[in-house]
Amino acid sequence: MLSIYLYALDTMADWEIGHIMAELGSKRFFKDGAPELSVKVCALSKEPVKTMGGLTITPDCGLDEIVMDDKSLLLLPGATVWDEPKHGAAVQKAAELLSLGGTVAAICGATLALAHAGLLDKRPHTSNGTGFLEMFCPTYKGKDFYVDLPAVADGNLITASATGSLMWAKLIIQKLGVFKPQTLEAWFAYFSAGKAEDFFALMQSLQQ
Repeated sequence: MLSIYLYALDTMADWEIGHIMAELGSKRFFKDGAPELSVKVCALSKEPVKTMGGLTITPDCGLDEIVMDDKSLLLLPGATVWDEPKHGAAVQKAAELLSLGGTVAAICGATLALAHAGLLDKRPHTSNGTGFLEMFCPTYKGKDFYVDLPAVADGNLITASATGSLMWAKLIIQKLGVFKPQTLEAWFAYFSAGKAEDFFALMQSLQQ
């Protein structure tokens, strides 16, 4: 069983998690024999969280209930409040999970939180630009490891820019191994360009 956790916090960027949560929740394109998933929303408490788009989300569990092992994935979405000290608890969980072989996927503002913790100093990563990280995190030392792509996977760490949510989702799905390779490529192509032939290829891949 793979344990997936979305860390929810106020001002969470709804669109950044849309692709990945839709696919993990619906399992509509999963391959036969895909690993079983448990998908939960976690937060500092079980009090409702308000997203940037004004949606209200009620967490399923607290941070202290996360299963900490190499079969867990923690999703860290962008938000405008990552600089609040209380969210340091989520960053600490991320650091612990990485050390145990679990996976952490951070996008946009969440990458800044990881940079503050020094978690991007010595491994390939991306964000909203090196200037973004250097401007808001004077202690950032990972410029030599910065990759100028919408999303980057380095083992069990997956990072993305604010505009990289689709590629971020692709890398996460690839890491989890829940799509057939041809399904994943067709899915990414279709949602990138919306071409009919890519949709047909996506549907065909499910029958192969």
